[in-house]
Amino acid sequence: MKQHIEELKPTIDKVFNHLHKNPEVSWKEYETTEYLRTFLQSKGFDVQGFDDCPGLVAEVGEGSPCLALRTDMDALWQEVDGKFQANHSCGHDAHMSMGLGAILVLQKAGFPSKGKLKFIFQPAEEKGTGALKMIEKGVLDDVDYLYGVHLRPIQEIRDGEASPAICHGAARFLTGEILGEDAHGARPHLGQNAIEIGASLVNEIKSIHLDPMVPYTAKMTKFHAGSDSGNIIPGKASFSLDLRAQSNEVISALAEKIEVITESVSNIYGVKIPLETKVNVAAAEVDDEARRFMEQAIVDVLGESQTKEPIITSGGEDFHFYTLKKPNIKATMLGLGCDLQPGLHHPDMTFNQEAIYSGVEILARTLLHTLGEHKNGINVE
Repeated sequence: MKQHIEELKPTIDKVFNHLHKNPEVSWKEYETTEYLRTFLQSKGFDVQGFDDCPGLVAEVGEGSPCLALRTDMDALWQEVDGKFQANHSCGHDAHMSMGLGAILVLQKAGFPSKGKLKFIFQPAEEKGTGALKMIEKGVLDDVDYLYGVHLRPIQEIRDGEASPAICHGAARFLTGEILGEDAHGARPHLGQNAIEIGASLVNEIKSIHLDPMVPYTAKMTKFHAGSDSGNIIPGKASFSLDLRAQSNEVISALAEKIEVITESVSNIYGVKIPLETKVNVAAAEVDDEARRFMEQAIVDVLGESQTKEPIITSGGEDFHFYTLKKPNIKATMLGLGCDLQPGLHHPDMTFNQEAIYSGVEILARTLLHTLGEHKNGINVE
């Protein structure tokens, strides 16, 4: 397999350079989709696209088990050198390159005669809604094992190391409004002070107590009220809340507490406080068997000393909606060390691109190890 990867390095580099130079934001990845489609078709693969959204799926083989490798496609919209633009500062260009590399390596090595492989190129991970769309499209209906990959920052794991699981946390991002009446600064009893109401919300949210063994946070991240007139008590305001927890159960409990607090405060002050969930990201549900197959592949490629424990992070990934909505799927995500600095989502993020080749081999071997367990020992050399 290493010889196949050596032969494919120029192709993988060309793919990465193209994707890196042509980023597209969530739900706009149409040119990326067309590039991937054209590339895969030129290599002899049949691909399935979608009428109403970007993204595609390539399938190889048939029967059971069905294994899927998912990579994300979208870039972030952020300020880079004083100009707002699409920017691959989360490594999705590398993830797509690894997905394409894995399918090409397996093609060179010879696809297994039994079992189905799916290669999913998913849009809109950064919006937290792309995985749900793939589920809606039925892409995961026949999948038994699901694997993913994400570059990890140097603060978590070093270049040349890898982890067989990333334990992302759950997150919910809410927006709300306080709908009261303005009042003259001399007559506060004739209206409702949205700033005081916002302060009450903050204090009550800080008093939430849940299972202390599971990390969680809830905080107000934006609050806007009032105008340029300093003698008007503002009755209206808008705000945002950021909720995070390390498990899906605790994030649900946290959201319920927020709803109770909001309703109570609205009743006390006599105002309406509607809330809207903007983004909802599931926490990881790592399957031990899938993790074991990926750990075996990491040991094969990097060695046992470079194989690290699962990474626990409060960051989110919509990959985990697949297991939340399809509990029968056995899944895990590769955490790949690559000297990524200064951090994910930083506009000047850089990483060691040589790590892509290791990622390709680990992913390909993970798929073969999984099939080998079910098909009496497929050769992964």
